[in-house]
Amino acid sequence: MPIPRRAFRRVATLTVPLLASTLTLTACGSGGGSGGSSADGRIEGSITFQTWSLRANFKDYFDGLVADFEKKYPDVRVKWVDQPAENYPEKLSADAAAGNLPDVVNVSPDLAYPLAKAGVIMNLDKEQASARYKDEYTPESWEGNAMPGLDGTYAFPWYLNTGPLFYNKALFKQAGLDPEQPPRTYDELFTDANKMATQSKGKIATLAGTPSIEDFGRYGVQLMNADATRFTYNSPKGVELLTKYKELYDNGGLDPQALTMTAQKAGQDFLEQKVAMNPGGANDLATFKRDAPSLYKNLGITDAPNNTGRANMYVMGLAVNQNSKHKAAAIAFAHFVTDKKNQESFAHKVAIFPSTQGSLDEPYWTKEDGTDVGRVRVASAKLLKGAVNYTPVVLSDEMKTILQNDVAKALKGDESPQQALDDAVEQSDKLLQQG
Repeated sequence: MPIPRRAFRRVATLTVPLLASTLTLTACGSGGGSGGSSADGRIEGSITFQTWSLRANFKDYFDGLVADFEKKYPDVRVKWVDQPAENYPEKLSADAAAGNLPDVVNVSPDLAYPLAKAGVIMNLDKEQASARYKDEYTPESWEGNAMPGLDGTYAFPWYLNTGPLFYNKALFKQAGLDPEQPPRTYDELFTDANKMATQSKGKIATLAGTPSIEDFGRYGVQLMNADATRFTYNSPKGVELLTKYKELYDNGGLDPQALTMTAQKAGQDFLEQKVAMNPGGANDLATFKRDAPSLYKNLGITDAPNNTGRANMYVMGLAVNQNSKHKAAAIAFAHFVTDKKNQESFAHKVAIFPSTQGSLDEPYWTKEDGTDVGRVRVASAKLLKGAVNYTPVVLSDEMKTILQNDVAKALKGDESPQQALDDAVEQSDKLLQQG
């Protein structure tokens, strides 16, 4: 997957439609391998490794990675293919349908799900890869690549991202709130936001965005049933969250333009100190330092509030083609790319985080180095321990838009919170069944 400019946030909003509706798969295909069989488990043969928009910035890294692997396993040749981000889901779908899926392929959980459901990528738990390698990765990252209803993990954990939240300590202090104690739970968030709106006479909102599916997850709402065949966020707990957001919107704790707010506009409002809390990344600190030094001086970094004790994270993985002619080589390479040494090396080059056991205890991720990047890196790394991917793997962009639109109706008072969520669930369930 592409490493974005705002690495913590882009993964969450990436457009990734479900592939299942276009997969008419056969159980055959070579996965791009060539030559003789390695069914006896020998690590040999030619395999194809596909990434997603990484060549432009990391060609030397991956060329070196391939060379190191081929030196370790001289009977293997690895062809690295990098696809553009545009139409990547469609490319995966077409390759899978034609039996040409690469031997090792870069996927996020939502891209892996339809491939796993179709039986095209390897269930690591059934190939004994789980017993051999599982303990090398954090439990959270391994769990993040498990597929609901499919009884298994379908990708080696690769890199992780998370979303820290910036807050303006000066605005907190002006409202009579403790600037060193940002809200940790949703109850604290709503209490603080209402107080800030009252104290500022409606001039300062705490938040600029309406609740997303991640907010429902962090609030403690069960988003789907166990096998991911039906959405359940219209439960009493989900209605409770939306009701509280409605009260916040009416009281001025939520920006009055939140219903149409873009991420760019929310960031600008935070920069102008009209909003007290907003997601961000290390690049934003340089902007604050240049354009809003008073904000930069009073900037706090925390996690988005949650009621579960677990932050949100985004997961990237490497899946192995179930029908690869050289499965042993493909497994060995997927493991090699994602082992501790290579993950840490890659995570030193870009603002991502390794998923291997013990990596986040290293000084690079625990001790600030005096830079803005280091400040955000250390704060973010702390959040990943115990983190979970709240976004359901079957949630399409169309489903996200449906939820966003119905949430807006509830906030405006056009529908009750219950009716709005019932409508969103009904429409999304229909799309799920069609897929």
